Amino acid sequence: MRIPEQQIEQILNSVDIVDIISEHVKLRKRGKNFIGLCPFHTEKTPSFSVSSEKQIYHCFGCHAGGNVFKFLMEFEKISFVESVQEVADRVGIEIQYDEKYNFKSSQTEQEILYDINTEAAKYFSNNLLHSKEGEIARNYFANRNIKTQTIRTFGLGYAFEGWEYFVQWASENKIDLDKAYQLGLIGKNSEGNFFDKFMGRIIFPIFSPNGRVVAFAGRVINNREGVAKYLNSPESIIYYKGKILYGLSHAKDEIRKLDRAVLVEGYMDLISLYQNGIKNVVAVSGTALTDDQAQLLSRYTKNVVLLFDSDLAGMKASMRSIEILLKKDFEIKIVTLPQGEDPDSYINKHSKEQFDELVQKGENFFEFLTAYYSATGMFEDASKTAQAIRSLVKLLALVDDQLKRNLLIKSIAKKFGLREKVIESELEKFLKPSSDLNKKTNPVLTTATAEKLSTDNRPIEKSGNADYNLERELLKLLFEGSKEITDVIFCYLKPEDFSFDIHQYLAQITHDVYLNGEDLLVNSIVDTIEDERVKSYLLELIFDKYTISKSWDEFTPSEPENVILKKIAIDSLKKFIGNQYDQKIKANHDSLEQTTDELERIRLMKLNKDLMQEKISSLKEIENINFN
Repeated sequence: MRIPEQQIEQILNSVDIVDIISEHVKLRKRGKNFIGLCPFHTEKTPSFSVSSEKQIYHCFGCHAGGNVFKFLMEFEKISFVESVQEVADRVGIEIQYDEKYNFKSSQTEQEILYDINTEAAKYFSNNLLHSKEGEIARNYFANRNIKTQTIRTFGLGYAFEGWEYFVQWASENKIDLDKAYQLGLIGKNSEGNFFDKFMGRIIFPIFSPNGRVVAFAGRVINNREGVAKYLNSPESIIYYKGKILYGLSHAKDEIRKLDRAVLVEGYMDLISLYQNGIKNVVAVSGTALTDDQAQLLSRYTKNVVLLFDSDLAGMKASMRSIEILLKKDFEIKIVTLPQGEDPDSYINKHSKEQFDELVQKGENFFEFLTAYYSATGMFEDASKTAQAIRSLVKLLALVDDQLKRNLLIKSIAKKFGLREKVIESELEKFLKPSSDLNKKTNPVLTTATAEKLSTDNRPIEKSGNADYNLERELLKLLFEGSKEITDVIFCYLKPEDFSFDIHQYLAQITHDVYLNGEDLLVNSIVDTIEDERVKSYLLELIFDKYTISKSWDEFTPSEPENVILKKIAIDSLKKFIGNQYDQKIKANHDSLEQTTDELERIRLMKLNKDLMQEKISSLKEIENINFN
């Protein structure tokens, strides 16, 4: 069953977000917004803002934000549908469901794939919990000490042993088999017939940070010769393996609260730890830690405990992860488990308190690697010792914090009886080449397309230059939602006139709404943005965390807000249009200085004169705009 989009919009606009949030967070008025202590991470100074006007919330500390549905989903750990139902009950709206399961033609490709995965996850879960055939899988989890509630929490499931069970179910439920094939839920033989891909496996749904099913992993119950132990979904437009951390949607609140994440290797390691009270845990899930995964984790904490297996493979995984985490400025602790143990086996033999004690004894990366090199015989001769020391110094080059780096230099020098100058000299060799690579050449993303925004996982950086801030100022005006101001801005500007990609993207959103003659409802727009970086950027812009322009403070507080905004719109447009003309004039002037062709010089001089007159005329026209 599905809730019609029209009714979702009706429910969203029938409640005041301040009323809902104030039941869970103590809010106080500040200006036209409300502020309070963020419920999603620990803080002493309020950084959590709620806008009654825009019907959205945003935390400047942990970057949580969205509309009332998103708040309830995050705070109460419920699904989107459940959040809509809760608000509907509160305002007395009876939901009229679409009874027949059917994908809307208006759905995006991504939404269709998300929905197929959601339905598949329900199917696998029902197989495990309620079918007679699922007993083998229930016994497997029982033998691994996994409780039914934990199974439900992680949506664990089972795929029947057979070639056509899922294919038949999908056909009966009108699921597009080609798209199910695209998602790796089914395969296709040489004759073009579909078959079940995960047959005979227990199923681990893989969730995005927002809790949407993006992929699956299937594990054979009894190891069979010639059969892979794990089978994973292929990458798709909703799943990029190197950008997902298993368990993050369940762990992110606890990670924020404790300001620390425990990083493990496997699904069962994570599930066992979570069941035993260690809920700030995420897993890399069968792949070495990637830069994208580290960047994702950095949104929630900068403190990581590495808890990999005690075997050689686990040690090597720890070493690879250390380098990536240091590049992202993480504080790292490495916990070494007793020989023969993994996190799953250890937590099932010991208490949470013993696990916490083990974490407290964790080593920093210098201590861990020194012990590792010693255990592998690297310090038995001078050549290998020098190689080991250089490996440690190479990692120092990744530490940006100057004080921390100097302390580590002292530690290495003291440990190996060397002068600090020797270590510093070695360090310089690694710093020089990396400094060029780390230079930021562009403060924003490199293309203006929504597709690129969704696949480029770099953080959206802020720039201090005047053009950048002026564009932010114009965007803020557009998202204020005044039709008069929007009319004027889009009379003179198009989205492609914005120089910075993130600004082009957000301007295009408002322009599409403008062309359709619709009201710009920020709380609805925020909910449609999948990319958390873009969403956070927009929320910060709307809540005016950053100083946009001094012009916002130049008008007397006694003037009505709509009057102030109109004056700022005129001022900002004049600057923007003036800058455009200045750039054209400068480009012509540069060409004028370089050309030796007299006719070309005359043409460029005339063109600049015309541009100057156009500039004066345009600025005067903007100055004399009369709002209706």
